[in-house]
Amino acid sequence: MASGLSLGARKKASPKDPYVHHGRHFGRTVFAFPNIHALVANALAFNDENPPNTPQERREARIYVKLLNLIPGLKEIILDADPDEVTEVCASIQKGTNGGRADDTKGLKPAIIDWISPEDGEPLRPKLPRNSKIERGFHHPRTGFLLCPISMDWADEEVREQLRNKEISVSGEDWPVFLFRDEKFDSEEPWRGLLRSRLLVLAYKHVFTSPSSADDHSRATRSGNARLHGMTRVTAASIAYIATQVRFALSDAAQFCRSDYDTDSETFYTSLLDLLEDPEEEEEVTAKSPH
Repeated sequence: MASGLSLGARKKASPKDPYVHHGRHFGRTVFAFPNIHALVANALAFNDENPPNTPQERREARIYVKLLNLIPGLKEIILDADPDEVTEVCASIQKGTNGGRADDTKGLKPAIIDWISPEDGEPLRPKLPRNSKIERGFHHPRTGFLLCPISMDWADEEVREQLRNKEISVSGEDWPVFLFRDEKFDSEEPWRGLLRSRLLVLAYKHVFTSPSSADDHSRATRSGNARLHGMTRVTAASIAYIATQVRFALSDAAQFCRSDYDTDSETFYTSLLDLLEDPEEEEEVTAKSPH
């Protein structure tokens, strides 16, 4: 068992708990909406005679392997420790995953207002408060435009009205225009500018480097999340995670959770993950330069 990861006399999770620490990074870079205890239990049920068969089961198996690779000594604990200890470790990892997501949600809530404001320094019209979400979403012309699904035309007054009144239901599979560079979607070349928007770049820097790095004037006095965890490359899951966080920050939803049917965040996240992990799209995903 790796030094520092032993359960020992640890009674409960704390901010310095190594499993909480790793759980935060796991949620940001591997899978954002896990049930850690169920993930481990399901993985242990698979074997040569009972392999994962469905796409969901195969994804869970891959996530489980990544979890073991991320946390030194975790495999030995899961296989050798008693059930109560395994439950305790899973709870700590879950706490880290949930805590990291909550911290990022809180940090992006005010920051997003600065990023969507006019670059000449003028405030948004109408003005949006940094610490309230009531007037965001389809209620405001700027956030509404950014959230508008690419299948709809925000310039159409009837569409705007139906979105505001929830006469049109927007699911997690309806991709918003903010995912694309300069908020422009090309139906003939759907990969053009996808996941290369300024908002996504700023939010990625905010979460993984430091909040101040997003304005190109880094004043960070502590290591960012990427450095703390030895992160040297962008992962598909981290891109999907940031896109999901930005989408939520622009919305008027109050709570970020997997069961929120209004924002349908988990569906949105997994739809991006499906695309980025699709072997048939590997050439586009790994392209070094945008179209």
